[in-house]
Amino acid sequence: MDIFSAIEKRRSCREFLPDPVDGEAIDRILASASWAPSPLNSQPWEFIVITDPAKKGEIFNEGNRCCQWAIQESGWKWLGTYKMDFLKQAPVIIAVVGDPKKTGMDMFQSEGTVGYQMACAAAIQNMLLTAHALGLGSLWFTLFDKDALRKILEIPPEKTPVSLVCIGKPEKMPESVPRKNVKEKTTTIP
Repeated sequence: MDIFSAIEKRRSCREFLPDPVDGEAIDRILASASWAPSPLNSQPWEFIVITDPAKKGEIFNEGNRCCQWAIQESGWKWLGTYKMDFLKQAPVIIAVVGDPKKTGMDMFQSEGTVGYQMACAAAIQNMLLTAHALGLGSLWFTLFDKDALRKILEIPPEKTPVSLVCIGKPEKMPESVPRKNVKEKTTTIP
C-alpha cells in the first residue's frame, strides 16, 4: 500500500474482532513509531503494550468516567453516542507516554513544553498508518484523566500519558468522513 492510499483510506475503528494481533505486527507498528521526527531527535516517547483484560477493564472504566464528566461539563450530549466498548474489545492497546524533559528548545519559551507532545503525535500517526497498511483497525484515544492513567499503568509522575492507541482486526470500518477543501484551510504568503 502506498503512503497516499494509507493516509486517505485510514479511519478510526471503534469495533474490533476478538482475534489476537500477531506480535510481529505489533513490533512493526512500534518500529514505525520510533521513526517519527522529534525535536533534537530526542525521541521522547515510550510505549506500554496492554493485552491484559483486567487492565483494559480499568481503562474502560476510566474512559466511561471521563466521558460522563465531559458530557456534564461541556453539555456535549452527542459524546454519549460513543460507547467505550472498544477499550475492552481491542486485543491490544498501546499507551504512548511522553517525557517532558525531552521536549527540545520550547522548554525555554513562554508557551511551555509541547515539543515532546508533538513528537509523540507524530509517532502515533506512524502507528495508525502502519496498522492500516497491515490490515488492522486502530483508534487514537485521549478521553482519560492523566493522573488516573498514571496509576492504572504505573507511569512515573515525571512522565505524561499522551494517548492510547487501540489496535485489532476491524469488525467494521466507518464510512469516509468528508474533508474540508484544503484551499479553504491554506494561506500562501508570497
